[in-house]
Amino acid sequence: MVARPKRRCDKPTMEGSERDRRRFGPAAAAWLVHAFSASGAVLALLALAAIDRGDLRTALLWLALALAVDGVDGTLARLASVKERVPRIDGATLDLVIDYLNYVFVPTLFIWHAGLVPAQLALPLAALIQLSSLYVFARSDMKTEDNYFRGFPALWNLVAVYLYVVQPGAVAGAGIVFLLALSSFAPIHFVHPFRVRDYGRWLPLLAAAWAGATAAMLWGGWSETAAAAWFWASAVTATTLFGLGLLRTVRGSRPRPHVPPAAARKPDA
Repeated sequence: MVARPKRRCDKPTMEGSERDRRRFGPAAAAWLVHAFSASGAVLALLALAAIDRGDLRTALLWLALALAVDGVDGTLARLASVKERVPRIDGATLDLVIDYLNYVFVPTLFIWHAGLVPAQLALPLAALIQLSSLYVFARSDMKTEDNYFRGFPALWNLVAVYLYVVQPGAVAGAGIVFLLALSSFAPIHFVHPFRVRDYGRWLPLLAAAWAGATAAMLWGGWSETAAAAWFWASAVTATTLFGLGLLRTVRGSRPRPHVPPAAARKPDA
């Protein structure tokens, strides 16, 4: 009787175990990145709780932390190759849901409950924010080929910050909200500080300077002089970022350098 040869799968091998461990490691890292992104929803909930108890500065700090998470999770996702490691989770959809919470829905309630617009106009303006923002989020052409936003990109968390800090008055606040909502449909541009390549590394550094100054401004506990310095640092950097978008609107996109087809290139000597 001829003995049946053993099949490879009958007994686990050291190589197979090592391969499984290697597969688990990258997959676990990808899941951790998704969990990190999803923490933005928890931060939105914490901001809502702070609004409910009237702790408005803390609510803004939670929203600022959510902004920081959103600023780095894309880089982490690319490093962890989440699309390849966890293909059944759509990171883009996850990002949109969390962004809508932290950029639009929670800031809308903040603007309303903080009394930054007149009480009789709060509900209509809140509805206008939602509708204009849904238009922004649903656009398939949200960004230009050179990665500028078309129209106001629904950054209502930043609007809430400056309305709260500057306190221009409820009527002026209503006018600002109305104009910004309409600008979502306007043919103007806003810079994406981490995608636009026109200014090299200076643009991310400018955005980082803005983020640091704004976080310090919201933290509080400073002397009057220091608080004013943080405010002006935040305002100047924000105005510069806004101005770069307007500059793009005026001058148009820069022509891309011509790259000859691969077939037409001369082979290296």
